[in-house]
Amino acid sequence: MLRRLISPTHTRARLFDADANLLLDSRHLYSRGQVLRYDLPPIENESQTWSEWFAGLFNRLLQPGNLPIYKEAPGGDGSIYPEVMNALTGVRGAVVRITDRGELIVSVAVPVQRFRAVLGVLLLSTQAGDIDKIVHAERLAIMRVFGVATLVNILLSLLLSSTIANPLRRLSAAAIRVRRGAKQREEIPDFSYRQDEIGNLSIAVRDMTNALYDRIDAIESFAADVSHELKNPLTSLRSAVETLPLAKSEESKQRLTEIIFHDVRRLDRLISDISDASRLDAELARSDSAPVDIETLLGNLVDISKQIRSGRKPVEIDLKIDAKGTHKAAYFVNGHDLRLGQIITNLIENARSFVPKTGGRLAIHLSRIKDRVVVTVEDNGPGIQAENIDRIFERFYTDRPDGESFGQNSGLGLSISRQIAEAHGGSLKAENMVDAKTGDLTGARFVLSLPAGETA
Repeated sequence: MLRRLISPTHTRARLFDADANLLLDSRHLYSRGQVLRYDLPPIENESQTWSEWFAGLFNRLLQPGNLPIYKEAPGGDGSIYPEVMNALTGVRGAVVRITDRGELIVSVAVPVQRFRAVLGVLLLSTQAGDIDKIVHAERLAIMRVFGVATLVNILLSLLLSSTIANPLRRLSAAAIRVRRGAKQREEIPDFSYRQDEIGNLSIAVRDMTNALYDRIDAIESFAADVSHELKNPLTSLRSAVETLPLAKSEESKQRLTEIIFHDVRRLDRLISDISDASRLDAELARSDSAPVDIETLLGNLVDISKQIRSGRKPVEIDLKIDAKGTHKAAYFVNGHDLRLGQIITNLIENARSFVPKTGGRLAIHLSRIKDRVVVTVEDNGPGIQAENIDRIFERFYTDRPDGESFGQNSGLGLSISRQIAEAHGGSLKAENMVDAKTGDLTGARFVLSLPAGETA
């Protein structure tokens, strides 16, 4: 029975009596014809492979250092085993020991009882090295799992680094170059092909940088234009001031004085328009938009233009407003009423300056086209030269009608008007009106288009 008990596990079984004397040892149990095998002691100069040496070192490092040394019971005396003595009291016990070769041996002692009387002790012990092989195999399995997990983490880290960290690092470096570089445009990395947050960030940074460069270019261009436009009246003013003491006749002095006053008024007008243009963006950004009734605004401005006649050409102004239809708030837009009124006033006064001295007519039309409110200002003037249609919206560009004295306009009115329209999400464009029969120009048309809004 003892032989069948230990055969599957190859453990060593020893049976002790009630006095802890050895009765039976499984090492001495063998059937007929069976050969007994005993492990020989290790040879001191036995060579080991590097893998075996590393495995032994690894096991010794992880092995507890306070284990007792295993010894064979001399003369079969089981009293040297604490677990046997505990089992004789009816308590099973287990002890882990280590051999001289550093191999683990696990011993379990259970009492042999009959009607609560302890008749003996059964001591089961593992063979030296069996536990070490099992533990070593488990450790290798854990190490393989750890290696695979480490490799996966490394691959994921490289993937995340290449897809997230590196693009962010490139965008950050480009932003630093933009901040430090002032002489040339820095190229922002383009990740717009990515449909994720990195792609969105790349698009936003590129658009922001382009807008920043455009604004810098606009400021530099504006400063150059201002410098050029201010030099002209200043040069004329200086020349007149230097010439005034040398004038001999009162007529010459009067003419030079008129030139000085003219240049001073021109400088004042330029400075006022330049100041208005420079603070326009900041003013629109600070002010809150509100619903503006373009129909009411347009009607009031047309009435004012009709009443102002002193020093200006007599002009017949015709205002036409389409029916609202189903839209109760057809002509409301979200914006700033003063600035929108400035656009309409500039267009009316600009058209007034080009109409003939007699028979001048302005046709103003207000309509709703889908989700846009459209204001059209037409005149019966000479029209716009084809090569100047786009240039009339440039800063300081002037193309005044014949007979108007030089310096009466700064050339900023239409530029400011388009700037205000674009700040409101709209557009301002100019075109010529042509007679369908003769093909002659019959006047100019300015079209202001603004996105429709809702009432408050």
